[in-house]
Amino acid sequence: MTGGAVSGRSGIATTATVVVPTRTEDRAMPDDGLQEIVDDLAERLQRSVAIDDPAIRLLAASRHFGDEDPVRVASVLNRSVSPDLTEDVLGHGIARWTRPGNVTIPSENTRPRLCAPVRCSGLLLGFLWLIDTDGTLDPAETAATEAAAARAGVVLYRRLVLHERSTARHEAILRELVSSDHAARVQAAEDLRAENLFPEGPTSFLVLGARVDGGDDAAAVALESAVQEGLRVGDDVSLTVANRSRAWILYAARPAGVPVDAISNRVLARFRSLAGEGARVVIGVGSAVDGLESVVDSHRHAFLAAHAAVLVPSIGAVARWGELGPYEVLLKLPVDDLLLSSQVPALIELERNDPHGVLVETLEGFLDHAGDVRSTAELLCVHRATLYHRLKRIETHTGCSLNSGDDRLTLHLGLKLRALAAAYRRRA
Repeated sequence: MTGGAVSGRSGIATTATVVVPTRTEDRAMPDDGLQEIVDDLAERLQRSVAIDDPAIRLLAASRHFGDEDPVRVASVLNRSVSPDLTEDVLGHGIARWTRPGNVTIPSENTRPRLCAPVRCSGLLLGFLWLIDTDGTLDPAETAATEAAAARAGVVLYRRLVLHERSTARHEAILRELVSSDHAARVQAAEDLRAENLFPEGPTSFLVLGARVDGGDDAAAVALESAVQEGLRVGDDVSLTVANRSRAWILYAARPAGVPVDAISNRVLARFRSLAGEGARVVIGVGSAVDGLESVVDSHRHAFLAAHAAVLVPSIGAVARWGELGPYEVLLKLPVDDLLLSSQVPALIELERNDPHGVLVETLEGFLDHAGDVRSTAELLCVHRATLYHRLKRIETHTGCSLNSGDDRLTLHLGLKLRALAAAYRRRA
């Protein structure tokens, strides 16, 4: 933070808050007058000035006037401050301020600040920080600071409006990019190239699909915010589309790779902090593709993977296409066909003779461990002799031989189909 943490001043009024986006295309700090406002105020008052967005990320900073401290230097170098300091600042209510106030942080060698909220049309768009080394700011200087914050509010509001228009245009193009109409997809790819968003040279595209499982309207809001948080990873280009229950990110990067883990962790953490109990979000990671025309494949794979994570909780909150084994084939089946296919006669007979489910559990563990007796026995916590006895009973009831590859395949796929069918029925 180029300013400081709060000390003893409460908010005056509560109004809406808007986080000015900081996606890759916005990080260049457009030449729209914000820097000029900061520099002008700094020169007039001969004090260091900076403007942060509502999440305490630096938007513009003046030169130093010999009054800098470690917090300001770190903020200018990193363009943000630590999450703990951000939480401390926002936790004291400065987002509700409508007039400038004095703030300090109880940290060694940190100077006092004047914090002026940057607002326009009732929206909080940032904070203007002015280092007040000796506490000698007079009313005229405070008024000049407040006037500068008001001008900055107009600039940031204009920037927000332009960004929202750009976002709406990009969302419309992305929806066409994954539509069922081939001609529409081709046109959408051309439109995106015309935007000059992506780096020149070899570029890999990958879709991450996020889907809400359960929850209410608050979960839908949490999803959009969480996905926006995920966009703040790295310096590559990322675009997003969101609706009530699902959202997806198109990430473009050099072939070196996409920071999937970092993006997913930020999305999951942000969603949990906003949605609370009763809802969860799962993320499907699609296949990497080389061209915009193939993004539709990555999109389909991403949401099939997310669907697998919803139906099979053991997969975890993040499901990667290419690592889902038979589910990648089975989830492509229409639901009615899947439900019908799950009625495998051999397994129906096994269940009829297995009222406690012990044999079904044994068969599943045995097949999941590729027929390894030692691993299966350890999994089930039984002696090998007991396991062999159970396997013999399974062969008797199913009429299948566990030494036959075809019979194993039939039973294994049947068990997977059975699990998916049960999940579909529960959700229905």
